[in-house]
Amino acid sequence: MGIRAGFDRLRERPGTVVDTAALARPLSAIEAREASVADLDDAGLAAAAASVPADDLVEICALGREAARRGLGQRPYDVQLVGALAMLAGHVAQMATGEGKTLAAAIAAFGYVRRGSPVHVLTVNDYLARRDAEWMAPVYRALGITVGWVTEQSTVDERRDAYRRDVTYVSVSEVGFDYLRDGLCLTVDDRVQRPLATVIVDEADSILIDEARVPLVVAGGVEGADDLARRAAAIVRRLRGGSDFERLDDGRAVHLTEAGLRATEAALGGINLYAVEHLPQLTAVNLALHARELLHRDVDYIVRDGAVELVDEFRGRVALRRRWPDGLQAAVEAKEGLTLSAQGEVLATITVQALIGLYPTRCGMSATAAGVGDALREFYRVEVAVIEPNRPCVRVDEPDRVYLTTEDKHDALLAEIRQAHEAGRPVLVGTLDVEESERLAADLRAGGVPCTVLNAKNDAAEAAIIAEAGSLGTVTVSTQMAGRGTDIRLGGGDQAGHDQVAALGGLYIIGTGRHDSGRVDAQLRGRAGRQGDPGRSVFFVSLDDSLVLTHAGNLVDRVRQRAEFDDDGRVPGRKARRLIAHAQRVAEGSNAELHRNTWRYGYLIERQRRALARRREELLTTDAPARLLAERSGGRYESACERVGAPVVDGAARAIALFHLDRCWAEHLAYLSEIREGVHLRVLGRLDPLDEFHRCAVPAFRTLFADAEQRTLDTFDTVDLSGDGWSLADAGLVRPSATWTYLVTDDPFGSELSRFFKAVLGPAPRES
Repeated sequence: MGIRAGFDRLRERPGTVVDTAALARPLSAIEAREASVADLDDAGLAAAAASVPADDLVEICALGREAARRGLGQRPYDVQLVGALAMLAGHVAQMATGEGKTLAAAIAAFGYVRRGSPVHVLTVNDYLARRDAEWMAPVYRALGITVGWVTEQSTVDERRDAYRRDVTYVSVSEVGFDYLRDGLCLTVDDRVQRPLATVIVDEADSILIDEARVPLVVAGGVEGADDLARRAAAIVRRLRGGSDFERLDDGRAVHLTEAGLRATEAALGGINLYAVEHLPQLTAVNLALHARELLHRDVDYIVRDGAVELVDEFRGRVALRRRWPDGLQAAVEAKEGLTLSAQGEVLATITVQALIGLYPTRCGMSATAAGVGDALREFYRVEVAVIEPNRPCVRVDEPDRVYLTTEDKHDALLAEIRQAHEAGRPVLVGTLDVEESERLAADLRAGGVPCTVLNAKNDAAEAAIIAEAGSLGTVTVSTQMAGRGTDIRLGGGDQAGHDQVAALGGLYIIGTGRHDSGRVDAQLRGRAGRQGDPGRSVFFVSLDDSLVLTHAGNLVDRVRQRAEFDDDGRVPGRKARRLIAHAQRVAEGSNAELHRNTWRYGYLIERQRRALARRREELLTTDAPARLLAERSGGRYESACERVGAPVVDGAARAIALFHLDRCWAEHLAYLSEIREGVHLRVLGRLDPLDEFHRCAVPAFRTLFADAEQRTLDTFDTVDLSGDGWSLADAGLVRPSATWTYLVTDDPFGSELSRFFKAVLGPAPRES
């Protein structure tokens, strides 16, 4: 490790190796070109942009700066140009909140377009995709570049048009769903996307690391709701904590006691739950128990319009179209007495990490990327370039205030917020979940402190609420990092009261607890102190917080016994703060290990998916289906061509071959799911689960293409091509009448393996 790298690690920049001084060297040359570029009329500017050499970074930045001045009335700061240059070098640019990442990305996108590459700018949600595309449109227009956006509401034609633009703004989920749907098309013309080329990822640490393991799914067909989930929910509802079931200390697992097992078996008709034939019932009961005890309404999910909506643990927003895996979704719906949603059959799936890996060129931006620099290098082969702010940050970040109990912390929070409000200082309170935000807001209002709440229940008003959070005397209670992407300006959106708020010390950020990730804490702090404005931040933490009990529970009692504390329950000194920091490091390490293990399982599946995609492309775009039939149909292909013509036969061959390849892949995905659900049992025989997964998955895929070809030949032998028309339905090959998309959230209780052992280590399985 070099001196610079070692120093960066000491400064909490573990993944930074990019020399930003080298990136900044063209700045003087860019400034020297500024006057001559400004003399160009609009047509001249567009012409210059169209002819600038792709490797002339000085001219690209000079033109981009002038386009921003004309289109937005803003002259990009030098640090924004350095950020653009970092992205053009294939890095992730770390730029603090309020430093103008959106404009820097637009200049970088212009540079990539000049290299002949269409660009996708990926955002965390639909709102930001449309907002940023419309916001940057005048800049692109001045440069003669076309721009579009895609949201969930976009039609097929609108999507196709947007993807044909030079630059497309789209959420990571929508671009993934469109990619998967294109992979199921029967003709090239049905596709909406062009080949993936360059991606600029906004909030890169969130998308590339936090959401990397999230599978995007296209499903088809409808299965009936499973009554077993409702029956299990009813049985579990009658069980009593302590006597019938016990929770583990970390709060992430629960299991039946011997008494609970007997009661459950009796309720199910006297069966042996651990008999192999009753595995579905055992699974349903365990999931119902998890849903009852470990997933909490208004914390992990909300119920809105008769449906369960998951809450994103990193943003505090509703995670659109997100589901839990392994029947857990149905268990929660049964717990809440809702209609069980159909899961259907998975037709295609890809993780966010694998999707990003399909882009030959990757770069991005974030305010907090350095903390995951090593992971970005390991999984995406990109480096982090830390861009210094345009103006030094003068925000004051206080040490954590640690309290003995949750109630002590809550009382201290109310007093601190009331004091700041009475002084007229704007306060933004970041809570950990919906339940806490609503309780805190209710207590503040009861104490005469008016406040605005922003959580998963009213996320539609997010941008408007956050934009005014810097107004004089405003108190905003926000769940976690809701509001990313919207600047908080002192004095409100129009900054009318900027100087008055600045004189009071600026925006006051108060966190009601530490998150599992220090980056999320940094994102909350970063809401204050933009562009040299004053600000202050502090976190209130208790020894009862979930983070502490889950990841450092064995140390809490020692700290309680030895710590001195004030009358209000506050624990002064460094030992308590070190305990909090330790718990957070353990949580971050656990999440990193989970990411790595998930990647190990997903790597093989992604290799198989890519092989399938290549085979499907061959069937879709070449005469491979016709050649297959000509070589192996025993003369039937030639006879059919003579009877109805080669175009009809070749079209039928392609449709049949694609149908069976898709069918075989869907069956293979179902098989892989079964393997994952049962692979934990191999550990009982001292076998490695990953090795066993590969041992089953590899030979199954090895025969997939041959199976699809044989099914194609069998269908062709029986299909009637003599009629006036022909369709898959006529041949008895029915594709799903409707498909839908969703994301599978991370399992909140760990791997299937860990869940299995935590579930069965209570009462021992009995022999059947």
